[in-house]
Amino acid sequence: MATKAIFFFFVSAVCLSSLAGVVIADADDFDRFQIQGAVYCDTCRVQFVTRLSKFLEGAKVKLECRSRANGTVTLTKEAVTDVTGSYKMEVTGDHEEEVCELVLVQSPDSGCSDVSKEAYLRNAAKISLTANDGIVSHETRIVNPLGFMVKTPFAECPAAFKELGIVPDVTF
Repeated sequence: MATKAIFFFFVSAVCLSSLAGVVIADADDFDRFQIQGAVYCDTCRVQFVTRLSKFLEGAKVKLECRSRANGTVTLTKEAVTDVTGSYKMEVTGDHEEEVCELVLVQSPDSGCSDVSKEAYLRNAAKISLTANDGIVSHETRIVNPLGFMVKTPFAECPAAFKELGIVPDVTF
């Protein structure tokens, strides 16, 4: 009887200690975020992906977090896109009291390197990097695609817009 009690105590201790390890590991994971996104060439200068857009290999993007209180930069990190035009970066730490966004830095294609300078057309993607935001997936954040623009829209753009049923405010 005593050996059964000792055995039961030992098994219970092992189970509880392994459970505590899992809980601690999961709590640490809440401060680690995987950011995924893509960069494309906006061949129609409309600032959204069309069938004529092409994704860019070798484009640079930058994550920048700023304090909500005084605007000072608290985090900066860069990434480069792969052959599919996608990038990934890992960020640690909770940035609940900061405004974080991804911006375009450099295009690998000199013919597709324009970025709008207008404040209302700024091509940036805001991102939440905190576990206290109600997002179920605490680990992965997927960012909207960011696009560099060509200087002159392609001649095929009006046909692509017609297929979508839209008429952009762009002169071709």
